[in-house]
Amino acid sequence: MFDKILIANRGEIACRIIETARRSGIATVAVYSEADSAARHVRLADEAHLIGGAAARESYLCAEKLIEVAQRTGAQAIHPGYGFLSENAEFAEACEKAGVVFIGPGPESIRAMGLKDRAKELMARAGVPVVPGYQGADQTPNVLKAEADRIGYPVLIKAVAGGGGKGMRLVEKAEEFLSALESCQREAEAAFGNAHVLVEKFLAKPRHIEVQVFADSHGEAVYLYERDCSLQRRHQKVVEEAPAPGMPEDMRRAMGQAAVKAAKAIGYCGAGTIEFIVDSSKGLHKDSFYFMEMNTRLQVEHPVTELITGLDLVDWQLRIAAGERLPLTQDQIPLDGHAFEVRLYAEDPTSGFLPQTGRLHHFSTPPQDQHFRLDSGVEEGDEVSIHYDPMIAKLIVWDRDRPGALRQMRRVLRETAVAGLKTNLEFLGRIFDHDAFAKGDVDTGFISRFEQDLIPQPGPAWPEILALAVLNELVPDRSSADVWDWTDGWRMNMALTSTLTFVDQQGKRDIEVTYEENGFRLLIDGREHEACVAERRGEDFTILFDGHKVQAKVIRDGQEYTIFQDGRVFYLHHYLPGAEAGEDMTGSGVIITPMPGRLSRLMVAEGDRVEAGQPLLVLEAMKMEHTLKAPLAGTVEQVAAQEGEQVTDGQLLVKITEDEA
Repeated sequence: MFDKILIANRGEIACRIIETARRSGIATVAVYSEADSAARHVRLADEAHLIGGAAARESYLCAEKLIEVAQRTGAQAIHPGYGFLSENAEFAEACEKAGVVFIGPGPESIRAMGLKDRAKELMARAGVPVVPGYQGADQTPNVLKAEADRIGYPVLIKAVAGGGGKGMRLVEKAEEFLSALESCQREAEAAFGNAHVLVEKFLAKPRHIEVQVFADSHGEAVYLYERDCSLQRRHQKVVEEAPAPGMPEDMRRAMGQAAVKAAKAIGYCGAGTIEFIVDSSKGLHKDSFYFMEMNTRLQVEHPVTELITGLDLVDWQLRIAAGERLPLTQDQIPLDGHAFEVRLYAEDPTSGFLPQTGRLHHFSTPPQDQHFRLDSGVEEGDEVSIHYDPMIAKLIVWDRDRPGALRQMRRVLRETAVAGLKTNLEFLGRIFDHDAFAKGDVDTGFISRFEQDLIPQPGPAWPEILALAVLNELVPDRSSADVWDWTDGWRMNMALTSTLTFVDQQGKRDIEVTYEENGFRLLIDGREHEACVAERRGEDFTILFDGHKVQAKVIRDGQEYTIFQDGRVFYLHHYLPGAEAGEDMTGSGVIITPMPGRLSRLMVAEGDRVEAGQPLLVLEAMKMEHTLKAPLAGTVEQVAAQEGEQVTDGQLLVKITEDEA
């Protein structure tokens, strides 16, 4: 076994590998870019070394730098994780030449599975079922169309070097084929430098089911059962589960044996995943699956396999890379219970899943136990960078059966909170609350089919949500022993009435608040409500609102509120006249964003002369447009953002130098 390994990756997978290495007594060497100097994987590793700029091509994709650090630190092996160089045959080859073990398959296996057309030919020869299609060398448009006509519509055109949904087109009618082909080839050439495509039969109700395989250098291979990854958005996985719902035992065995056959056909060694497309239109049976592709690395969703088998797949990788035999034979591998994994992303589902960046002001989950596991590359206070994938964490649950695992995931999602940027948390919760998903009625079209149910629709905050924000402002945590430090509006004699203003997706919401003996009377949208705090523990509230109990988590960051209540997530801005950007009362010429949003219109440039009150820019936030004006007369010294840019709370936008008296 190795004494020291280098991890050629970042984020949660780097942290995951470090955890296993530490349990095995193996020292770890992390590498990091200039953007990752404070990253969690850097904090966890025994050593960490800077390898370049923020862009991946300047750091994590620089094979020479990675190998040089491994040699300099005495690391005997390199674990590539997934993504970056994990499926790069040239990198695996370079490691071999440098005398450093590549923890993964040999370069020949990576190349064999690297191109979809070649992989399908290899699998067909090995007796692995493949989807009817054409993957020939003749790429003449008329030949490709003739093959599509022969296969029968609908068909998929797929770039042979593709991935992540790029270079892929669905063609439902013969007359649409040639234009779709041209578009697909153009995209494939731009993304992969290879315009070669294949054509295959499109399955009407497909399920994406993959099988985890392991093979050693002694010629043995096993399968560790299947994962259902059918819930996808734009060909990107959203939810994974193991085992696949509704899978008959004879089909499980047939798929597993086909996956082992595929691995042995290319002399594979290490962890790999054989991805199958399954025609579920007539239910699952052993003749309904077809080889799609092989991922020659560890998968993002490997934790669900670990939870149903009780095995550490990274430990298996290390052992096999060190020359050991497979730890277990096929009949020794257990299958116990059911597991789900979701990918918690910094993205805004209400804006087309636009990626979000910024600081995690708050990040909390329930404690980890036998039912819940958290794999994350960030902690509260960390930054989600613009340079890399915006995944915050993987939330993974296990229970004895699928209904139990569903309940566990619903609980975990309701008890998870992220503030500082928008996430897909509510979107994930809606998936697990959906009746069709609970019944296991899943396929790759699930999310698009139920989009209206799953994607939160813009709308005003409920009265109880506004009440929670008001009570957070007015009712102290009472951790202070000195009642004179409290700011809850208590008076000796008379009632006090005041108005608080919040901004939500509807606009400004004025709440008139009257202090009463046992709570507050709130006037919201012309209706009176009674509210009081039953219990407050930090950010966790229990309030009584119009005679019923409401529990929520209220996260405040300056004037920004993120409120989590019964699976819903609400964003509010506490509007304070005189403290808003563009309403600077101190004479400062610095204009900052009052809330996260998009700079939809910029009306000035550096060097322009402006008058006090002159409009400078329009910020689109909370589905509203906010015009920010010059607080004073002067000259625009700096414009720090561009039209169309997403801006974060408190970000500098414009700086004005005041005219001399």
